[in-house]
This record gives sequence, C-alpha cells and structure tokens, in this order.
Amino acid sequence: MASSATNRRHITGFSNPTVKALRSLREKKHRKAAGRFLAEGLRLLTDARDCGYIPEVLVLADRRDPHPLLTALEEAVEANGGEIVETTADILSKITGKDNPQAVAGVFAEFDTSLAALDRSAADIWLVAQALRDPGNLGTMLRTGDAIGAGGLILIDDCADPFSVEAVRASMGAVFTQSIAQARWEDFDEWLRGGAGQLVAASLRDAQPYRSAPYAAPCFVLVGNESRGLPEAYEMACDLRVTMPMKGRADSLNAAVAAAVLGYEVLAALED
Repeated sequence: MASSATNRRHITGFSNPTVKALRSLREKKHRKAAGRFLAEGLRLLTDARDCGYIPEVLVLADRRDPHPLLTALEEAVEANGGEIVETTADILSKITGKDNPQAVAGVFAEFDTSLAALDRSAADIWLVAQALRDPGNLGTMLRTGDAIGAGGLILIDDCADPFSVEAVRASMGAVFTQSIAQARWEDFDEWLRGGAGQLVAASLRDAQPYRSAPYAAPCFVLVGNESRGLPEAYEMACDLRVTMPMKGRADSLNAAVAAAVLGYEVLAALED
C-alpha cells in the first residue's frame, strides 16, 4: 500500500482500490494479512511522530483547516518516502468507520508483539490482561500504562486486537508509547519465570489488603476477562494476590479500572 517514493494523490471515488484497501484495515484478518493498522486524529498522529512512528500513508480531508502540526506530519511523511492521499470527508468517514471523522488518518506498520521484544528491566511496572475482550478496555489500559510509567501491556490468550481502530482510538496515542506483547499463558509464564518479575493479581484467594502488600519491581499487574475474571490456576500462579474493598453492592470492578487502581498503588509503593 505504501510507496517507495513520495507521492500525493487526490481520490474522490468510493470504489478506488486504495480506498478499499484502507477500509479493509478495519477488519482484523485484513490487518494481519497486510501487517498494517489505522490511526486517526491530529493529536494521535502527532504523538506517534514524537515517538518515532511515521505513517506509511497519510490520509487527509481535502477540505481542512491549515494547522502547523498537520504540516509537520506531511513533511515527516514526505521525508520518510511515504504516500499522502487527499480525499473527501465522506470517503474518510468510510475509511475510519466514524460518522464525524477527524481531518487526518494514518497507516502504520504493526509492531513486533513477541515477548522476546520486551525488555522487562525498562520499567518497574507492567500491565497484563488475560482474555480481555473489549477494545475500549484495552485502549484504556494502554492509557493507564502510559500514565503510571508502565513498560507496556502484555495480552494473554485470546484478547481483543490492540491494533483495531477502536482500541487505537481509545488508547489516545498510548499505543505508540507502550510496548505491546501477545502470548499464550504457558509461554508468558515461562518467559516471566526466566527472569526477575513479581506477578500480582486482585483475588479473594489467600489475598492480602492491596494497600499494604509487599510489591516488588518489576511488578506485573494481572487482570482477567471482563465477565469471568481470571482462571483459578492463573491466580494461584501469582506471587502475590491482593484484595480491594468493595463497599457497595458491586462484587467486582471493571477490568481496566481494576488495573488502574492496582497500577497506581504499585507506583506509590515502589516510589516510597
């Protein structure tokens, strides 16, 4: 889809092959086949550029207000030998799947999501999610990880796609600041035990209060599926199980919220 030389095109037809290729990136099977994903919005793409990620294809609304950050993005794509596509707001809406699309979208190469690509010593905190199904929760966990200075998010078993348009949008740019890894539980467990790392999960099984727990870096904060939670075997494999008080009728927190609460508690403990 990307070009080896800089070029700029203006597309007005919905049936244009480039439009079809861009739209297809909203579907996981096409993202995986192409090894590419979509991101939209000037702020998000600017964050990507600041982190060293330049889109291979930059898609612009042909009727847009000038902005210095947008100009900087265009210059970065041109300098990197990418492609710039100008199109109508209607076509941009079809590409992003959003009724009121922002004036710019970009196509990026997917990242290496292997455990081998992670450097566990790069941060004191890592977030881990098992069977997380909601892309909004996934994006929120990426944002949380960015906020607490985590190294990244490790997705265990069958999780939502971190490169879906919805997850990328919900991450508010954190998809470019956080390392992302995907693995089966047994592979993650083997990798984790191959080096330093404390695995912590919220639990009711032999748990201690989360405010006084002995957290240690690097700390891997594990949350489970939104409806089922963590399998018992996964909980029992943790080095530390903690409990959070539930004062009302609810018996659990949203997965992303639980990750945020625990993440900030770990941050506070490790900074003391």
